[in-house]
Amino acid sequence: MTLPVLKNDRFLRALNRESVDMTPVWMMRQAGRYLPEYRASRKNAGSFMDLCRNAEFACEVTLQPLERYPLDAAILFSDILTIPDAMGMGLYFEAGEGPRFERPVRTAKDIEALPIPGAEDELGYVMNAVSTIRKALNGRVPLIGFAGSPWTLATYMVEGGSSRDFRLLKELMYKQPEVVHLLLDKLAESVTSYLNAQIKHGAQAIQIFDSWGGALSWPAYREFSLQYMQKIIDGLIRENEGRKVPVILFTKGGGLWLEDMAATGCDALGLDWTISMENARQRVGDKVALQGNMDPAVLYGSPESIRKEVKRILDDFGPHNGHVFNLGHGITPFVDPEHARVFIEAVHEFSAR
Repeated sequence: MTLPVLKNDRFLRALNRESVDMTPVWMMRQAGRYLPEYRASRKNAGSFMDLCRNAEFACEVTLQPLERYPLDAAILFSDILTIPDAMGMGLYFEAGEGPRFERPVRTAKDIEALPIPGAEDELGYVMNAVSTIRKALNGRVPLIGFAGSPWTLATYMVEGGSSRDFRLLKELMYKQPEVVHLLLDKLAESVTSYLNAQIKHGAQAIQIFDSWGGALSWPAYREFSLQYMQKIIDGLIRENEGRKVPVILFTKGGGLWLEDMAATGCDALGLDWTISMENARQRVGDKVALQGNMDPAVLYGSPESIRKEVKRILDDFGPHNGHVFNLGHGITPFVDPEHARVFIEAVHEFSAR
């Protein structure tokens, strides 16, 4: 099969710290509830997971933000909890409460019974979506594949859903660390095969979302989060279709640990809004590219204030290679879609070389 030429590769070039004509930009959760067309698609699909499991719907919502905005990358529409769902935990979504599991795991016996899901079997619907989206993009922009980090997946699997303090998992971690390591080992193996399958089906860059790594102490982060992301990075396909497949590592709240994160062999670090671009660059130098790091709440401001903050962050990074502009976390459901346009267009306007 002859693959179409990538028409806009500035996102991949920036991740490889190569020169670009302007700073590339995409948004975490760019296909989401802030868009009226997304809400219509979700209603038509029947449920969130039906949206994920139907390749045509997943493709439709992945492309929606690209139809509105001059974004430099598309990201697979899926969810980080597809792996635990495929392990038979009974994922469901409670209105107003987010994801829940019918059968959380809290003992060694529970964890030993968990299967390693087949990336092409139980998770084949995700691979079907990746292939469908890649074909529909037709070389327009690169496609990002992703997964949750083992630690982040474990928080949902042990707590049974979202949590403020991760009491159950942290209690298990400090009382029976070997049990938590057993779970994290299984998850690292599952995530590695899952991401490699996404790459084989057409994902051109990978992001690992460590949404809750920042809830750990420094020694616990190294032991229970970072070492498992290291295992995944070590096991990933790093070249496909004759091109490097860059890996972005994003730990929300991980600004204190950038040097250790950069040493994993990833190509870029995602930053939240609690650390400055200048400080991050000084600390990691040219070892990795940086992605981020605007507070999503800025998008509630006026167009003038949005443009001002975009310019401040670009100036903070400076005239260097290796910056992908993004929010410091996902865009929120209450943002005016036109404010997202102001943000994206300002990145290109102020960064044009």
